[in-house]
Amino acid sequence: MQNEAKIRLISFVVIFLAVALAEIIFPRRRLTDAKGRRWRHNLGLIFLDNLVVWLLLSGATIAVAVAAERAQWGLFNLYHVPEFPAIILGVLALDLIIYLQHLMFHAVPRLWRLHMVHHTDLDIDVSTGLRFHPLEIIISVWIKLAAIVALGVPAAGVLLFEVVLNGTALFNHGNLRLPEDSDRFLRKFLVTPDMHRVHHSVIIRETNSNFGFNLSWWDRLFGTYRPQPAAGHEGMSIGLAPYREARELTFLTLLRLPFSGDPGRYSLDHSGREPSLKK
Repeated sequence: MQNEAKIRLISFVVIFLAVALAEIIFPRRRLTDAKGRRWRHNLGLIFLDNLVVWLLLSGATIAVAVAAERAQWGLFNLYHVPEFPAIILGVLALDLIIYLQHLMFHAVPRLWRLHMVHHTDLDIDVSTGLRFHPLEIIISVWIKLAAIVALGVPAAGVLLFEVVLNGTALFNHGNLRLPEDSDRFLRKFLVTPDMHRVHHSVIIRETNSNFGFNLSWWDRLFGTYRPQPAAGHEGMSIGLAPYREARELTFLTLLRLPFSGDPGRYSLDHSGREPSLKK
């Protein structure tokens, strides 16, 4: 597909800057760590992630979608689903798979070791949506490729999904204060910043909830939805219990963390106690 990389880059930059600006104007929480240090680490990780994907799997998702369509692989091609319904169904199915993948990265202890890099951020803002270990990104791309082949998602559907997923991941990690009525309405369909922030709580039961990145339906459907943090959004603590010193979370430490760090008791084989609700 022509201009695929350009479309993704432009949409990413526009949404990132829009959310970053909105965070300055309508902040939800006061940040606890130096923004410059956190952004340096988080942007460094996304740069490395993209470099690794470019070197190993450049343009793979679109290329695989085109190959699947030509070879008539996947359910949509097998049952001759028209292109427009296949695009819509493909986006919905891929979003469900990303939800299940996120759940898997919490459920499997070795995968949690990779994913905990994302959760060690002591604040949550738009840059947190970029904080992923390169090995997690590689595994995620391979899962996505397998799903595209199995489903036969059209290339346009894959591109639409990638743009939407990147945009919503930046949005729902944003340190944004939305009006309560707007948040209540939006989270009927989309994962809002207040909804996803619960997932970054230091409390284990809250960390293991609200796994959706885009559509909020899956958490409600599978019983992983938690509407609010027990301590409230201003009072809650972000991050993981074993990692409370920002200066120790250097770029190199984050890269080494899955192999030498303390995973805590956050993977789903440890549920933790139910938090007491804020009075």
